[in-house]
Amino acid sequence: MNPILTILGTVMIGVALRSCKTKTYRKIGALVYLIASGLILYFLTGNIFAGLAGIAVWFFLPLIHLLGTIRKLRLPLNNKLHHSFPPNEDMFPNADATIAALEDAGFEHAGNSGWDWAACSQSYQFFWHPEERSVAAVCFCKQSKITFSFLTITSRDSSGTLWRTTNYPFSQMLRESPNVWQNNIPCATGCLNKILASHHYFITLHGASHDDLRIPDPDGIDEDVEQDMRRQIDHNLESRLIELTGDGHFKYSTRGLLFLWKQSIKDMIKLC
Repeated sequence: MNPILTILGTVMIGVALRSCKTKTYRKIGALVYLIASGLILYFLTGNIFAGLAGIAVWFFLPLIHLLGTIRKLRLPLNNKLHHSFPPNEDMFPNADATIAALEDAGFEHAGNSGWDWAACSQSYQFFWHPEERSVAAVCFCKQSKITFSFLTITSRDSSGTLWRTTNYPFSQMLRESPNVWQNNIPCATGCLNKILASHHYFITLHGASHDDLRIPDPDGIDEDVEQDMRRQIDHNLESRLIELTGDGHFKYSTRGLLFLWKQSIKDMIKLC
């Protein structure tokens, strides 16, 4: 077979699969793209190992960003939430529907806050529900020209154990604290009833019940979030994923960069 036609045919198959609405077919299309990149090097060199290297190089691309940008980041050790006005919801097309669903479900608005992490700005609209014994946070993220929103439902008991259900689309950039149970659901899950049902099931799955949960204090939500973040940072310092810089900030260690690389690969596979 003609090598050029073989590569073009493989690419066209990949384009066709990536154009499908079915998620499985789109993932197969991404795999076909990998095969096409491997075929290019294989036909150029005649070496099968070069072809495999052509496939593997895609998984090493995140290292360029990690070693070039993330390695230089200096993040605050004690980041404080500040009052912020809600961002323009036109930039976050799904957020207004989520907020309307929360209000219809009986969640009450508790405040607006935000903070900045390096080049990323995060704004929150907090809601609470005493009967659900939960706090809901609609988060608006803006990084460069990229914007997205997600929903997080949080419940905690008197011992400090925290259950969190979120449709955050990416992997975490820090390991969760030992007292946090994280329930990650697909980012396409936008139905509040399904998210709450998943949250309730997740809590009972780990041996807790609704009666074990603490009724949240709407006036203490900001403080709870700040303390949760500080505990997570302390846990990652103990795990040596991050290290102190001596000026009130921290940075990722070599182990932390490897952890982020693994998270990036997971996102590549999950979101392709």
